[in-house]
Amino acid sequence: MKYRSDPSRIRGSIAPLITPFTADGTLDLASLRGLTRWQLEAGSHGISIGGSTGEPSSQTVAERIAAIRAVAEEVDDAVPFLPGTGSAKLDETLELTAAAQDAGADAALVITPYYARPTQEALYQWYRTIASEFPDLPIVIYNVPSRTAVDLAPETVARLFRDCENVVGIKETTKDFEHFSRVLHLCGRDLLVWSGIELLGLPLLALGGAGFISAVSNLAPSAVARMYEAWEAGDHEAARELHYGLHPLVDLLFVETNPAPAKWVLHQRGRLASAHVRPPLLPLTDDGVPRVRALLGQVSDVL
Repeated sequence: MKYRSDPSRIRGSIAPLITPFTADGTLDLASLRGLTRWQLEAGSHGISIGGSTGEPSSQTVAERIAAIRAVAEEVDDAVPFLPGTGSAKLDETLELTAAAQDAGADAALVITPYYARPTQEALYQWYRTIASEFPDLPIVIYNVPSRTAVDLAPETVARLFRDCENVVGIKETTKDFEHFSRVLHLCGRDLLVWSGIELLGLPLLALGGAGFISAVSNLAPSAVARMYEAWEAGDHEAARELHYGLHPLVDLLFVETNPAPAKWVLHQRGRLASAHVRPPLLPLTDDGVPRVRALLGQVSDVL
């Protein structure tokens, strides 16, 4: 948790890990530990678990805590660790956030509460409550309206950033790129902003963003990390080449519902014991396999 006291150092490519399951659907911590070690070896600048790619809504609180602890042990302060601790229920969110803090997380990534469609005032109160419960833990808001049916307005982000000392950043997973700009304009660039939309990660850096929490790093962690490093080094052409080189992998992720295609690829490569996804999702279908194979054939240079 050496980054907890200075979250401004949490930058770059933060890998949002998938959650492996065995063929019978139980949590596969051995594969999860292996994926974490691979990400570290490949140069990812940080690790997350429990975001949308990690299928958190299909897991018990106990399973999510077990995954957080396993990843924390493997990361062991080598890079920042930002586990997802949000839920649709406040008590679960507080329990998960407390477990993340105890495990040594550098920050907690807290999704907007889904399904209920709270107002902006309700969202403000939700995050202020969480922040006040954990004053020594940096809180990163996770805004993903396509999954939660609610969009955290830039004005609400600014209010939270102003009123809560430990609200330090936001993962923006919206294709409305004006939203990114308005958040940074209202909050200033001390707010850490990461893109959760793969093809907006590089453009966000031009606005002063902190990096990206991109699902494509599950498949090409080194290339995604090098894209950030190239931009920071001023080699913008190299960064653009990597950005465009990753396009087929981005398309691959969404051939069917994420993370089923990514799990299929990782299983084929021997990094997962199983490609199992939990209901209501389905594993990659027979119709999806040739489409995934075709897209894989276009990205040999970045894998």
